[in-house]
Amino acid sequence: MLFDLRSKSRRNTVRVVYIILALLMLSGLLLVGVGTGNNSGGILNAFSNGSSNSGQNSAIEQQTKAAIKATQKHPDSAAAWSSLVQARWTAAGNGSNYDTTTDTYTKSGKQQLNLGANAWVKYVSLAKQKPDLGTSLLAGDIYQALGQWSDAGDAWQYVIQTQAAGSTDTIRGYECLALNSFAAKQTSKGELAAAAATKLLTKVDKTEWATTVTSAKSSATDAQQYVADEC
Repeated sequence: MLFDLRSKSRRNTVRVVYIILALLMLSGLLLVGVGTGNNSGGILNAFSNGSSNSGQNSAIEQQTKAAIKATQKHPDSAAAWSSLVQARWTAAGNGSNYDTTTDTYTKSGKQQLNLGANAWVKYVSLAKQKPDLGTSLLAGDIYQALGQWSDAGDAWQYVIQTQAAGSTDTIRGYECLALNSFAAKQTSKGELAAAAATKLLTKVDKTEWATTVTSAKSSATDAQQYVADEC
């Protein structure tokens, strides 16, 4: 297998990275006029004042509000909706929305995830079924966190279509499409994706992947655990 991207420490690191990227994206939107027109300095200053939770919470809250306002002001802007997907994902993993002790989303966190999923659907429509890689990866994370395996598989299909054949993200896309399909008990779809991944793997990786596929096919619960560990 290619990776173990979803350990607890890795997930926490990824959340911090997404917070920073989301703020940069939002700043870019404001600069080109797709945003709220508010001064983004307040958002950035919330981080520069220190790494306290209150500062981070304030920044994320402002980011989310600005992204919502951007979609209201520019409802036909794919970039605005992509920003909202990212904002919702970031908010879901922050503060009381995420229990770091149990590594699970709270009720309010799941609400943010659902709102992120809604924003993704709107974004895909505006992007004419050609979403970018980053937003597609976020959508996969959102649907997996919600346990909506079939929808997560669809997001991974978009990941595949955005990448050159044989690239690392393409292989990862096929693997995660397969695992999510098995988790959703869509065996035929999972087998096709698993076979596509096998063709791109090295001999050593093929052996481990074959074991994973056998386990995931036989148990949706096992497949869901593989998704949590590797997607």
